[in-house]
Amino acid sequence: MENNGAPLDATARQDVPPVLDETIHSPHRLRICALLHQLGTTEYQLLRESLQVSPSVLSKHLKKLEEAGYVELSTRTVGTRPHGWATLTAHGARAYRSHLAYLEELIQSANSQDKP
Repeated sequence: MENNGAPLDATARQDVPPVLDETIHSPHRLRICALLHQLGTTEYQLLRESLQVSPSVLSKHLKKLEEAGYVELSTRTVGTRPHGWATLTAHGARAYRSHLAYLEELIQSANSQDKP
């Protein structure tokens, strides 16, 4: 799902129930989903640089997201070299929004308990 850099707003999160997603909850996978949601189809190299991880670490996390049906992976030839690309699927975007809604509820609950 490409959203062309549009920020995720409150109305986009209202269409999903807040659910903790253990697959997305890992810090690297959460950041991957956030980047793909913001940027759309993204080259592995940009993801790796953004996360500051090795190719093997990125591959491990992308594979886990792919197995869950959250990302689609592809290879394209640029010049004469193959480059890997990742895209957040519609299912992945929905799971990401649902996970964000869960985290927001958690934050709101914590904030309301801090108030006298």
